[in-house]
Amino acid sequence: MFRTKAGDAMMELLIEWGVDHIYGMPGDSINTLIESIRKKKDDIHFVQVRHEEAGALAAASYAKLTGKLGVCMGIAGPGAIHLLNGLYDAKLDNAPVLAIAGQVETDLIGSDFFQEVDLTNLFKDVAVYRQTVMSAEQLPTVVNQAIRAAYDKKGVSVLIIPDDIPKFEIERGARKTSSFFVQSECLPQQKDVLQAETILNHAEKPIILAGKGAKGASESLITFAEKLKAPIVLTLPGKGIVPDDHPYCLGGLGLLGTKPATFAMEEADTLIMVGTSFPFTGFLPDTAKTIHIDNDPSQIGKRYLVDVGLAGDSELTLNQLTKLINVSNDGTFLQKYQEEMKDWWSKLEEEELDDSVPIKPQRVIGALQQIADDDAILSVDVGNVTVWMARHFKMTNQKLVISSWLATLGCGLPGAIAGRIAYPEKQVFAICGDGGFQMMMNDFVTAVKYDLPLVVIVFNNHKIAMIKFEQEVMGNAEFGTNLQNPSFARYADICGGIGYRVEQPEEIASTLEKALAQKKPCIVDVVVDANEAPLPAKVTFGQATGYARHMLKELFQEGEIHKPPF
Repeated sequence: MFRTKAGDAMMELLIEWGVDHIYGMPGDSINTLIESIRKKKDDIHFVQVRHEEAGALAAASYAKLTGKLGVCMGIAGPGAIHLLNGLYDAKLDNAPVLAIAGQVETDLIGSDFFQEVDLTNLFKDVAVYRQTVMSAEQLPTVVNQAIRAAYDKKGVSVLIIPDDIPKFEIERGARKTSSFFVQSECLPQQKDVLQAETILNHAEKPIILAGKGAKGASESLITFAEKLKAPIVLTLPGKGIVPDDHPYCLGGLGLLGTKPATFAMEEADTLIMVGTSFPFTGFLPDTAKTIHIDNDPSQIGKRYLVDVGLAGDSELTLNQLTKLINVSNDGTFLQKYQEEMKDWWSKLEEEELDDSVPIKPQRVIGALQQIADDDAILSVDVGNVTVWMARHFKMTNQKLVISSWLATLGCGLPGAIAGRIAYPEKQVFAICGDGGFQMMMNDFVTAVKYDLPLVVIVFNNHKIAMIKFEQEVMGNAEFGTNLQNPSFARYADICGGIGYRVEQPEEIASTLEKALAQKKPCIVDVVVDANEAPLPAKVTFGQATGYARHMLKELFQEGEIHKPPF
């Protein structure tokens, strides 16, 4: 048989699995693997990032957007450590990612050698599969196993590859594994379905809470809701499963949510949770009968008391229930909150037309709504921008990517880079606060280097604004939240992109159009009001009294006072 280097065989296998991009930074303990990538550069492209964390975040975003394996790599020691934050983002959002970590040569492991770190323990918590490759012959089999585990467990697989392993030759064609993965579809037990049917048939005020586990089941979800006469509320990861302007949709829930969703959830007598283990249970009903649908039985009843658990595929289970149920409610509950939702949208649309200076952040989202195509990619960073996007942007057929469970600052730009690579013909926007953008802004150069047209919208208020608001409602004086910002527009120009600065509300839409027309990486630096608070849909007594204490502290300790936001 012919022989080939183990590193070359690994790249051939990745290509067979459909991998066409690897995010990373070259370094001495992965140089042989980098050479193997170079040999296959027409089939598998190496995206050189400026920080391994950005590479891991991009790989996670790629996986979230496409459902395909995202791949990142880093050298032994510092490079591997830098991957961790992005890998935790993938873990918590159930995204299939393969991380390739270099390691010192096999005969040096355990000798406290230069850049040697105990990578096995480093990745212990984040990985569904981790393996240190100890022989060249083992490498193809382990790669296959790692990819299967990432897809099966919807998580992170880590391959730790000592520097010498990829150099050795192995027999070409000796592998006996297949490079494809098939998934099963499952239905819940019939006795559980019949129990759920009984509850649904007697529901007077039913409501549906749908999460990202309902993706791919949109039509079935809407058909079920129509027959049940139940409004649909969406978690943040589930935003877009049902169009925001659909007559059955009440928008989001929680601190980022809508007032109709909040009050409908309080009033409901029956809750159907679909593909979500919503963590903020204080926003769920106190006494409602609850049915929980999830294809992972371990998630059912994990955070909230349920009456019936249906362990099955969301689409198949919803279809089954739709055929069975014969509801008795007259739709009054649904109609009430449909009317309230119309009023809610009218209120938000008024905010989006505000001509104030500094610019209201809601005005920026309103302009983006006008400009973004129905199939645009929206990569949203963490912070106040999350609230404005969750509440104001009406999703139609766009794809939204965010760090929903880890909620790590800095995810916006890497997500946009991944979005542009995954969907080169679509509009791509990164929607970032100034704090979040500065976490990963060095990788704007990556977008320039690879000629990736995208538009970064920076909400520039010189504040870590969400934390400012949290401090205020806790009754504390604002402290440590001011930011000393560079000119983001000039930064874009210096990097080789194009930058714009917007200070007047009437300039936002035209500037976004101008940026899109450039077909280059652009930054639109929008000066927004730092005192525009992301108020929850329902302000609690504790939040109001906390803000009153904050005002008194600022008056007596800082000598200033601001008008309360509510």
